Amino acid sequence: MNTPVLSGILLTIFSYFLFSLQDASVKWLVVGLPVFQILFVRSVTIFLLCVAVGHGAVVRKAIASPVLKPMFIRNLLLLAAWLSYYTAARDLGLAELTTLYYASPILITILAVPVLKEHVPPLRWLAVLVGFVGVMVACDPLGAGMTINTPVLLALQAAVFWAIGTVLLRKTALKEVTLVQMTLSSGFFILFTCVPMAIYWVPPRLADLGLMAGTGLIAGIAQYALFEGMRRAPVSVLAPFEYSSLVWAFMLGFAIWGDIPGAQVFAGAALIISAGMIIIAGERFSNRLRAG
Repeated sequence: MNTPVLSGILLTIFSYFLFSLQDASVKWLVVGLPVFQILFVRSVTIFLLCVAVGHGAVVRKAIASPVLKPMFIRNLLLLAAWLSYYTAARDLGLAELTTLYYASPILITILAVPVLKEHVPPLRWLAVLVGFVGVMVACDPLGAGMTINTPVLLALQAAVFWAIGTVLLRKTALKEVTLVQMTLSSGFFILFTCVPMAIYWVPPRLADLGLMAGTGLIAGIAQYALFEGMRRAPVSVLAPFEYSSLVWAFMLGFAIWGDIPGAQVFAGAALIISAGMIIIAGERFSNRLRAG
């Protein structure tokens, strides 16, 4: 496997660990605070970090960026995904919610063909399917008694919005530097959330305010790692590694809330890891063929 693709994979895995840590923080906060408020403080933190690193120049570059319009559309999709996901979380169990949401890597791989004109070899399709089967096994959706209702549709909607947003990110990642994309993304989220945040504002405790700011710091580093990963490797290569966040989620659930995963979780995790190994093996085999 060539160095850029490997570094893209490692950055992607790291980013999804941080996103899982962010989700755990939001899960803690959303009990007493509106999602809009959490997203607003998170986005302000990321924006200030970008300005601190890039100074005024990064804001000027963001305003004149050629990816301004696609980033606007992408962040609308991500906002819709967040709202759909956390609304569904009020009524769905973790097994149902996670299983439905993890339809997104398959959608990403499918969309990569017509939108990004990527060639997706059979091994990558196999990796995506193996990873999805792993999620199904780990979450045991049949035992959860899943039925088609509004929360289920919202969770599927979140998966679709996230998949489209990720594919758009791959298109923009090749045309703009990561810091400018982060500045645009956080700036748009501030714009989208400021009015509803003001309407639904709940006075936070100092600890909650610190956790919201910490969530922004974690999300900022995660976004940087994800954007850089997308710049270095095809999105269809990276898609199966999104499944790694399920492993992190169960580990964090045990560490924070004392949740003990069942045997099916470990079986599912083995399949998820196998999906990543299939991708790595496929890339090495392809490189050997090209070298030969």
